[in-house]
Amino acid sequence: MSFAAYKMMHWPTGVENCASGYITHSLSDSTLQIPIVSGDDDLEAEWSNPKRGIAPLPNVIITAANILEVYVVRAQEEGNTQELRNPKLVVKRGGVMDGLAGVSLELVCHYRLHGNVESIAVLPMGGGSSYKGRDSIVLTFRDAKISVLEFDDSIHSLRMTSMHCFEGPDWLHLKRGRESFPRGPLVKVDPQGRCGGVLVYGLQMIILKASQVGSGLVGDDDAFSSGGTVSARVESSYIINLRDLEMKHVKDFVFLHGYIEPVIVILQEEEHTWAGRVSWKHHTCMLSALSINTTLKQHPVIWSAINLPHDAYKLLAVPSPIGGVLVLCANTIHYHSQSDSCALALNNYASSADSSQELPTSNFSVELDAAHGTWISNDVALLSTKSGELLLLTLIYDGRAVQRLELSKSKASVLASDITSVGNSLFFLGSRLGDSLLVQFSCRSGPAASLPGLRDEDEDIEGEGHHAKRLRISSDTFQDTIGNEELSLFGSTPNTSDSAQKSFSFAVRDSLVNVGPVKDFAYGLRINADANATGVSKHSNYELVCCSGHGKNGALCVLRQSIRPEMITEVELPGCKGIWTVYHKSSRGHNVDSSKMAADEDEYHAYLIISLEARTMVLETADLLTEVTESVDYYVQGRTIAAGNLFGRRRVIQVFEHGARILDGSFMNQELSFGAPNSESNSGSESSTVSSVSIADPYVLLRMTDDSIRLLVGDPSTCTVSISSPSVLEGSKRKISACTLYHDKGPEPWLRKASTDAWLSSGVGEVDSADGGPQDQGDIYCVLCYESGSLEIFDVPSFNCVFSVDKFASGRRHLSDMPIHELEYELNKSSENNASSRNEEIKDTKVVELAMQRWSGHHTRPFLFAVLADGTILCYHAYLFEGVDSIKAENSLSSENPAALNSSGSSKLRNLKFLRIPLDTSTREETSDGVASKRITMFSNISGHQGFFLSGSRPGWCMLFRERLRFHSQLCDGSIAAFTVLHNVNCNHGFIYVTSQGVLKICQLPSVSIYDNYWPVQKIPLKATPHQVTYYAEKNLYPLIVSYLVSKPLNQVLSSLVDQEAGQQIDNHNLSSDDLQRTYTVEEFEIRILEPERSGGPWETKATIPMQSSEHALTVRVVTLLNASTGENETLLAVGTAYVQGEDVAARGRVLLFSFGKNGDNSQNVVTEVYSKELKGAISAVASIQGHLLISSGPKINLHKWNGTDLNSVAFYDAPPLYVVSMNVVKNFILLGDVHQSIYFLSWKEQGSQLTLLAKDFGSLDCFATEFLIDGSTLSLAVSDEQKNVQIFYFAPKMAESWKGQKLLSRAEFHVGAHVTKFLRLQMVSSGADKTNRYASLFGTLDGSFGCIAPLDEITFRRLQSLQKKLVDAVPHVAGLNPRSFRQFRSSGKARRSGPDNIIDCELLCHYETLPLEEQLQLAQQVGTNRSLILDNLVELSVGTSFL
Repeated sequence: MSFAAYKMMHWPTGVENCASGYITHSLSDSTLQIPIVSGDDDLEAEWSNPKRGIAPLPNVIITAANILEVYVVRAQEEGNTQELRNPKLVVKRGGVMDGLAGVSLELVCHYRLHGNVESIAVLPMGGGSSYKGRDSIVLTFRDAKISVLEFDDSIHSLRMTSMHCFEGPDWLHLKRGRESFPRGPLVKVDPQGRCGGVLVYGLQMIILKASQVGSGLVGDDDAFSSGGTVSARVESSYIINLRDLEMKHVKDFVFLHGYIEPVIVILQEEEHTWAGRVSWKHHTCMLSALSINTTLKQHPVIWSAINLPHDAYKLLAVPSPIGGVLVLCANTIHYHSQSDSCALALNNYASSADSSQELPTSNFSVELDAAHGTWISNDVALLSTKSGELLLLTLIYDGRAVQRLELSKSKASVLASDITSVGNSLFFLGSRLGDSLLVQFSCRSGPAASLPGLRDEDEDIEGEGHHAKRLRISSDTFQDTIGNEELSLFGSTPNTSDSAQKSFSFAVRDSLVNVGPVKDFAYGLRINADANATGVSKHSNYELVCCSGHGKNGALCVLRQSIRPEMITEVELPGCKGIWTVYHKSSRGHNVDSSKMAADEDEYHAYLIISLEARTMVLETADLLTEVTESVDYYVQGRTIAAGNLFGRRRVIQVFEHGARILDGSFMNQELSFGAPNSESNSGSESSTVSSVSIADPYVLLRMTDDSIRLLVGDPSTCTVSISSPSVLEGSKRKISACTLYHDKGPEPWLRKASTDAWLSSGVGEVDSADGGPQDQGDIYCVLCYESGSLEIFDVPSFNCVFSVDKFASGRRHLSDMPIHELEYELNKSSENNASSRNEEIKDTKVVELAMQRWSGHHTRPFLFAVLADGTILCYHAYLFEGVDSIKAENSLSSENPAALNSSGSSKLRNLKFLRIPLDTSTREETSDGVASKRITMFSNISGHQGFFLSGSRPGWCMLFRERLRFHSQLCDGSIAAFTVLHNVNCNHGFIYVTSQGVLKICQLPSVSIYDNYWPVQKIPLKATPHQVTYYAEKNLYPLIVSYLVSKPLNQVLSSLVDQEAGQQIDNHNLSSDDLQRTYTVEEFEIRILEPERSGGPWETKATIPMQSSEHALTVRVVTLLNASTGENETLLAVGTAYVQGEDVAARGRVLLFSFGKNGDNSQNVVTEVYSKELKGAISAVASIQGHLLISSGPKINLHKWNGTDLNSVAFYDAPPLYVVSMNVVKNFILLGDVHQSIYFLSWKEQGSQLTLLAKDFGSLDCFATEFLIDGSTLSLAVSDEQKNVQIFYFAPKMAESWKGQKLLSRAEFHVGAHVTKFLRLQMVSSGADKTNRYASLFGTLDGSFGCIAPLDEITFRRLQSLQKKLVDAVPHVAGLNPRSFRQFRSSGKARRSGPDNIIDCELLCHYETLPLEEQLQLAQQVGTNRSLILDNLVELSVGTSFL
């Protein structure tokens, strides 16, 4: 495996940093919309009863490793739910609180950066709520990179405003000779937005000076060009060397509130202390407050405080009017300001600086190391502890003097990694160990009152209720399945102190799913696996079962990359070309009022229409599917092109090649036939037939095979249809390649907001009621794409062009409306230079299918999808932007040519823009010259989800969650020819599809999976920390190690720590009898054996194997051993353990073997212990090699033979390893990874029965995981380390530099940017004549991401590597990060020779597909290859590695 590709398949989900600020809107924008979602159209009613609106909500910004996401918080007031089209889709969480029925997060933008975000802050604009300014995001990256980003409306994405880098030769003096630093840059900002501070290299403070509004930098013209908004910007930066201020070890810093100049408080330790010294030297920290003058670059110390405890670690700035700073320590909390200070002891370990004075103590005991905090009112801080409890810290103050601190317990929640307040009634808990939660709180003075209308058993509301689980689950089972990661709700214990204690109640409003940290995973068969599958579809038989989370957030995550539907029934049906389901209800009134609309959602389908090659079948979808082809008036003699409902589902329209029929149920009302239009009566054009159809009630758009367009216009009063040919398109010579109708539904159609006509966008209600039609008809538009690649949108039925853009097919990042005279010019220009060869390839990329859709829900924006002839799928998301240039253009146009303005229709959608969104579909199929089958099928409710299904050779689901498209492939049936939704008695909100093999399947979506994730995931809560998992295939069991905390009396704990063999006595002369009665928390281990549940419910624990006290289970593996006495192979469960008894007792461990019960006997014992033995040293890894058991015990590797009752040692190897973290076996080769000593490569020879060292890596390396890589006949060794790198070594005894074969040589090295905890070798799908014995290595990381390292052949590697080098400069990288420096091997200052660069980075290569076509062709030409080859290589790689 000389060359490899690194490919991410599931991006990080563990949230490390979160912040909130006004990024996409300013404070004053949102104050106008206090009734946030208005339920009715008439404004008078709303002004008359002003509700208590919640204050404007800022955005939430989160980072997870190298992922940056910005969310907007959508609040929905109670009583406004009736206008939602689909009540099923809106899952309310947490009931009604403070007039809000629901709050949810909606994605604004998502970026994958070339670097891990170390810390994040929001630079506020300042200037109060009337000011239109916005905040900016400040990100920091190792070692000293700072990027400032602002949201730009014109491109609807983040734009960088400044970069500050303090790395490289010019800044070496800042490091002062040090190479490695324990943490990356830490950024904090002044609350009023005047400056920011970044701590880099331990003691260098970088001050970022913000530009003041109205100072020359942000001029008036600049404000206009960015749409009239100004964001906070950084003007300049300079460095303060804290060493010059006599500081030594800075722990944290923060900016204070309420000073005229920015004031920074720094927490530092004057001299270090250590554990053995703490009883003498314990108050070593101090605070210094510096006043920062950015113009003079001066920073005098204005006050300081000394004698803070050595375990102080975090500062929280107290908001105005109180001011000052809180210092969090492990056992105390201190408050300091310029004038006064006070403290609070949290447990018995707290002590004051001079032991004379007593500290006031809190009324319960808690340890506060590793806490995170935020302010939920100006005198109450919310702290999240290491055990996931929420504490409320109240400052009791008078004026500005704080008299004392009070701590009260609140509720248990998720283990948080960061916490931020969002507005004045929400906070966000970001978590790496569990799901991140958005929580609403409400404050009352006086004792806690529970919320009305909530029963007691609802007390445990949790962070796990995702949409998938809410369906088809009754309320009691609901309690069991998802009682995990809870914020146990409602109320907090009333404080017994005499102050008027505020009480808070909480409600979880939204949660973001997290599958990290992945400690280990197993690869097992799914329950509904198909034994006959081959190729790629065979892979979708498998699932990954991962150990993730920690403590009470511990869970098993079951990940399945592709969806495998739950089948209800299947029928053989060869030659099917399309399927449709239609509704029919005879008793439908003309004006459908809104009360009936809800019933519409649950209406069952009436008929299923199946189009075969030469005929059409019609089936009734009642209790049974019965064929009624003979007894209905449907056209059944030939194939059907499309079918659907018209006139509010009162009629069915069926379109076939030469005509159409309108049916009422099974009776025909009207038949139309499409001959040639009357204008051209020559006989040649008689043969034009319908090639594609788009239906939007009451219009039907037909595209004929001669590329002309017909529109069928329905008349709702008579339920009849007439044909019209749009006159605009008649005369033009341009050929139309694809077209669709878009129905802008809802009470307030979205596209009207894009119009430049003031009256049209404001007076929504009046326009409709003139027609006398129903209120929510909305508008209908026709989207056309021409062979030349340009796209136009017309309004229907008048066919005025409202939006036009050229070269749509090339896939630019942004689309915006082009004025007419520019378009004419562009067309003439492009027709001239058609000669060059590159244009040939541009010609191929015509659009063959279009779709435009806006799914239900508030604030949803339309998506535009296009399928090109070469198989590319373009996806655009619409947004509004009122640019200044569009107004100017319109004025200039009318002055030149007043007639042009009228003809173009004055209601152009000038403010409509489209932003391209990358879709990770990995599918490409060339369309033949014949008629392309329709590939995109929209659905609005399949098991409560909405989105579209993409049929074809690699079909998949695209679902919409929080305005974000999630693509999940469905590979289990190979190619899919047709798809449609089905809702009837036996198939509730399900679907039907036909495979290209001719099998029709009626299915439902699996309800247990959460689809709002990169891969569908099912979480099984364990309420304990999982450590290792393995898979026993014969019985489909998953044995795993879990540990949980138990409180025990201290004397029990002490007696277990004594070495029994040495016969020591327990030594407790320095402990009083009270102390011995105290409890101490210890971790207890057990092995659980879980079986997946067939129904998809919670998994069943078949057996548990408890460990002894203070014994930790370290490894569990299923091994196959050769029984020497019987000569048969036995499959056993091997467990390795260690006794953890402190450093005074010699390390020991046990090896345990268990046999699985036979299938015949129905005994209760799933496993029975067959062997157990205590050995010296911790047993950290076990494996089976050729029927023998390999055990690493401490510094020794032992090989044992099994004779049915006993293990006999056969061979050993005294390696210098300290502690083996991973052990892999291939044939008779063994790979060991050591905790400090890198990797060892051994072999086992049967005849001499000896283990020999073949080679090792002589460098020192802290290994995390190892695995063999196999490429044909080549064997390589992969290892991941503590610096987040992956290295690949190889054994080459003939090479001179390998020191006669002792040394492993480096084949490739790469920086992953995450701790890889497990590799798994999986066979790749071979493509045709390729050699088949090729394995990729799938890996999981502590950030919750998954990826793989896959071997490549040299030609592909060279091609993609040269393209990668070009892409470094060709793509604008978010936050200005350099992908090459990110992927450089990190050695934290150790000198080493860098290895060869033999891994390509697919994270960078995936940008190639999102570039405009012209740039793709140009890059391919520069690299000396062509575009289709590059895209084929990328698709082949993703097909080969779709393992799940």
